[in-house]
Amino acid sequence: MDTVSHAVHYIFLAAAACFVMGLHLMNHPRTARRGNTLSAGAMAVAIAATAWLILGENVISTTGWLVLTSGGVLGAALGLWAAREIRMTAMPQLVSLFNAVGGGAAALIAVGDLLQTGHPAALGARVSLPGALDIVIGAVTFSGSLIAAGKLQGVVSGAPVVFPGARLLNVLLPASFVVGTVWLVLAPDSRVALYGLVAVALLFGVTMVLPIGGADMPVVISLLNAFTGSAVAMAGFVLDETALIIAGMLVSASGGILTKLMADAMNRSIANIVIGGFGTGDSTPAATGSGAPAQVRSISADDVAIQLAYASKVIFVPGYGLAAAQAQHELGDLAKVLTDHGIDVSYAVHPVAGRMPGHMNVLLAEANVPYTQLKEMDDVNPEFPQADVALVIGANDVTNPIARRPGNAISGMPILDVDQAKSVIVIKRSMGHGYAGVDNELYTDPKTGMFFADAKKGLSELKAAVGEFVG
Repeated sequence: MDTVSHAVHYIFLAAAACFVMGLHLMNHPRTARRGNTLSAGAMAVAIAATAWLILGENVISTTGWLVLTSGGVLGAALGLWAAREIRMTAMPQLVSLFNAVGGGAAALIAVGDLLQTGHPAALGARVSLPGALDIVIGAVTFSGSLIAAGKLQGVVSGAPVVFPGARLLNVLLPASFVVGTVWLVLAPDSRVALYGLVAVALLFGVTMVLPIGGADMPVVISLLNAFTGSAVAMAGFVLDETALIIAGMLVSASGGILTKLMADAMNRSIANIVIGGFGTGDSTPAATGSGAPAQVRSISADDVAIQLAYASKVIFVPGYGLAAAQAQHELGDLAKVLTDHGIDVSYAVHPVAGRMPGHMNVLLAEANVPYTQLKEMDDVNPEFPQADVALVIGANDVTNPIARRPGNAISGMPILDVDQAKSVIVIKRSMGHGYAGVDNELYTDPKTGMFFADAKKGLSELKAAVGEFVG
């Protein structure tokens, strides 16, 4: 059995090394698919090695094997179904559910370890302390991620949900974590401490995410992802399993870094986001400069096609409206028509475009958009003054010039300098607000033309119209 244990230990270390390499490959869209495949393969090997170890040690009954096998088959089936059927627009919700599953599973590991007959009382702080932290972080992640998924899906209101005493409760609950953790470390066999810690953590996950508005959900997703990694790492300490510790810390570190980058892209501190209140539409709407209703210039598909066909440089600015309409393929086709006609085409991708970090990059990659045409905000902003046409598809807050002025809901938020282009065209179904609930001054700029249409249908019309002009 020792030989099997040693072999499995080395397999786990190799799998952890593959996780590191897979994460590195995900740094670039060109290698991200390979990195994902490598990481998934390493996880499959680690699961198989775990089954081998359990079989060799003969520590579970036939019923236990039936439960494990059923769970594995069910999980694999659900994962395969989700990969094939869930639309890209629903990926944020799916990621939130994955966060919930990961955090919940990690918490259950600690709970199960602490509940083992005859074991808790003999536990030292080396196990009981990370076990308590695992329960807190995992349970918070579980309930918080479910609320986040509900907000993204529309099951829970996307606006901040605040009730009397909510802020005081969100101060008292974390304080109770400290009390519960100390209690559990001093008395690992206390069921009251164990169940109380679980209940308080689950409650805090709900009260933490409810007051956060829809505009901050990309950051919340990243933060909860970091929580999941921390919970898994704590589970690794409980089980004394190096591979779990390494995998968990990788997820925690990458999620933490991404959370900071996303918060910086919105010019908001993580603490301010967790406090909540952004994206409600309750703040004073940004005025368009006068008391009179602002006027917009509506244009037709032929008007847009003429501008595109005779442009030298075009910058596409995709937003959530593109994702919601599943119009990435139509945008890619339009870009190809323009590129074949000798027009310089690029895509300006804001860090928080869509509803999840990297959401827009994945959508465009799905449409086979060349990676070289994708440009980040800092790289593309200097190019807008040279662009003949900036075509905005469903992006709102990330193109709003009022962010450059103080005193409104998005003040200081880094934006794409779309208004610096020679001509601006916006494809939207209506004049509705973005998550921040403020008017977009770009739409009333004299050089902006509003093409009111569903993104998918509108882009198809533009492709056909441009084809007639350049054909």
